Parts: sequence; structure tokens; C-alpha cells
Amino acid sequence: MRNGRGLRRLYGAGWLISAGVMFVVARMWQLHLREVEQRAEEAERTKDEAARRRAVEERLRIARELHDSLTHSISVIQVQAGVEVHLAGKRGEEVPPALLAIQEASADAGRELRATLSVLRSNEDGDTSGLGQLESLVARARTAGQPVTLTVTGTRRRLARDVDQAAYRIVQEALTNVSRHAAGTRATVLVLYRSDELIVEVENDGDVPGAASAGQGLGLIGMRERVTELGGRLETGPRRDGGFRVRAELPIRTTE
Repeated sequence: MRNGRGLRRLYGAGWLISAGVMFVVARMWQLHLREVEQRAEEAERTKDEAARRRAVEERLRIARELHDSLTHSISVIQVQAGVEVHLAGKRGEEVPPALLAIQEASADAGRELRATLSVLRSNEDGDTSGLGQLESLVARARTAGQPVTLTVTGTRRRLARDVDQAAYRIVQEALTNVSRHAAGTRATVLVLYRSDELIVEVENDGDVPGAASAGQGLGLIGMRERVTELGGRLETGPRRDGGFRVRAELPIRTTE
């Protein structure tokens, strides 16, 4: 009887010891897993920090190259145009519209370049171009001798910055292409606000040399990349009745 009682106590003690050992092992395993997770998180943070440092270094390098290669040239163009405008005024001559367009465009290019350099150096996204500057863009094109009609329909709203910038850049690039390949032809710019998307369309009524391969131009490639990144759709190509059309459909994301 006593032997049976002793065996039961022994078994009980054995189970108690086993449970204690299992608890200790489980606890040690949890601590080990937590340590492994912490090491993995630390490694990921270190990797992200290294990637951010490389990105910042690359942005600074690009900023230096842009400053060295473009700032001086744009400044020279702006100064020379300003001198010619001043001299024409002193001589009592009418200033050619193209010269005024060059002066204004170079000033705008200088401002945009300075803003871009500031963004690159501060590692922040601060491009301020958007549809708010669209009328000024169209006015510059008209001053340069390009007939442009601008139509904005739908309920205007404050767009997310990336959508706003992309829409402006698409119109800017499309009008540049019209000026370059079909100068003097009439261009129309349509901005249509729908409930869930923004339509940006630029057409011209003249023949565009090389229209069949126009989709391979770097400007149009850049447009397509912008639109695709935003989840939109871009259509480019010749029109049936002549001319060329660029149409972008961008999903609307508003901001407060």
C-alpha cells in the first residue's frame, strides 16, 4: 500500500518536473524566436537605411549634374533674351512675340529647375507644377505662335499632387511635340473632370512627321510611364482626319 502511494507520488513529481521542463523549454523557444525576429527587423532596418542613404546620394549627384549642365545655359538664354527685349524697347521697335516667349519660357524653366534641385537636395517631393498653371502654359504657346484652344469641363476639384502634376506634364509634353513636329497647326487641349477619372486630351490638326513611330519618342514614353504608374491609360496616335492625338485617362484621387 505504501509502495503504491510512493509510486503515485513519484509519478506526480515526475509529471510536475516534466511540465516545468516543458514550460522552461517553451519559454526559451519563445525568447529565441523573439530574438530571431528582432535580428531580422534590425537587419531590415539597416538594409532600408542603407538604401535610403544610397538614394539620397544619387539624388544629390543628379542635382549637382543638373546644376552644372543646365542652370548656366538657361540663365544665359534668359539674360540674352532680356537684353534683346530691352534694346528693342530702347530703339522703339516692336519686340518679336517669339523673343518674348523665349524670355518667359526660360524664366519658367529656371524656376522649375531651381524647384527640382531643391527637391532633390531636400529628399522631398515638392514639384509644384499642376493644372493651376495650365492657362499660363497655353498662353506661352500662343505667344510663341502656336494657336491653342483650352477647354475645361466638369466640376473642378483639388487633385492629389501626383495626378495634378502628371496631367500638367502630359499637356506640356504634348504641346511641345506639336510645336516641334507640326508648328503653326491648331492645337486643342481638353481637360474633363468626371466623377472617378480625369481626361486630358491634346489634339492638333496638322500632319505630324513620323506619326507611325511617334509612340517611340522619349516624351511619349515618359507620358506612358507617368500614366501607368498612376493606374491610368494613355492613347497616342494619328487621327483619322489628320493630325495627332494624345489622350490620358487618370483615376481621380482628391485631397483635402
